[in-house]
Amino acid sequence: MKYTQSSTSPQLVILTGLSGSGKGSVLRTFEDLGYYCVDNLPVLLIPGFTKFFAQERRDIKRAALLVDAREGKQLARLPEIYRKLKTKDHASLVFIEASTAALVRRFSETRRPHPMGRGATVSESIALERKRMAPIRKLADVVIDTTRFNVRELRQFIAKKFQGASQNSLLVSVVSFGYRFGIPQDADLVFDVRFLPNPHFVAKLRRFSGRDAWVTRYIHSFPQTGEFLQRIDGLLSYLMPHYIAEGKSYLTIAFGCTGGRHRSVALAEDVWKKLLRRGYPAKAVHRDVDKVVS
Repeated sequence: MKYTQSSTSPQLVILTGLSGSGKGSVLRTFEDLGYYCVDNLPVLLIPGFTKFFAQERRDIKRAALLVDAREGKQLARLPEIYRKLKTKDHASLVFIEASTAALVRRFSETRRPHPMGRGATVSESIALERKRMAPIRKLADVVIDTTRFNVRELRQFIAKKFQGASQNSLLVSVVSFGYRFGIPQDADLVFDVRFLPNPHFVAKLRRFSGRDAWVTRYIHSFPQTGEFLQRIDGLLSYLMPHYIAEGKSYLTIAFGCTGGRHRSVALAEDVWKKLLRRGYPAKAVHRDVDKVVS
């Protein structure tokens, strides 16, 4: 495996390699990392695409393109096109492969024909594809052998190589909700904060929400609030690195109170802001804050 890349993640990644080596899984991982991904883009359109997303789509910061044997004879043009791109763009060529035994096993398990044609055995088709792809492999900045990778390990490897040191691939949603309206179906972690005194029963606070200073001061006046947040902070500090290591892309943390207007909102705001300070891409969603509770 070779790797030659600067500390800055490339703006353009061209993925290619052997059929059955896991290119699709790699492309999906790049998409999870925030890359704009295109599968099976014709080779001759690559220069036009790079110009388009550099000049017209300035909202696209990074892109990953997958080209492979489905392109047919035009794939032979890729080395020439890539050499030109590399001289003026921050581009990287990633070649994905696996052992012949592993590829034969994968084609046998999926029962899919090899794209090189039906007139030869799978082993013969793999050998032919290796020969045709050899000039492209020599140009690759990264060569990944997926023989011993499972899907999770492959995701971890790609994230480590192409995710900038200051970036985090785990997108966190901190949701407040009211139990009377049901628990959010997509919640990964659910915390019941109905053990805290309810501002709903304080007449001067009822019309406000957990985003208002009056309510937050009331909720934070109780020692159990601080202890609860401290324990949640310790739990998340432990869990988050493990979720990232397992390749989890999205995490929803839900805080629930009776109506979803006061306690859950205030605590969700606290946790959300702390996650942002720690560098996690996070957003706060207050699902039931505007619903009327009698």
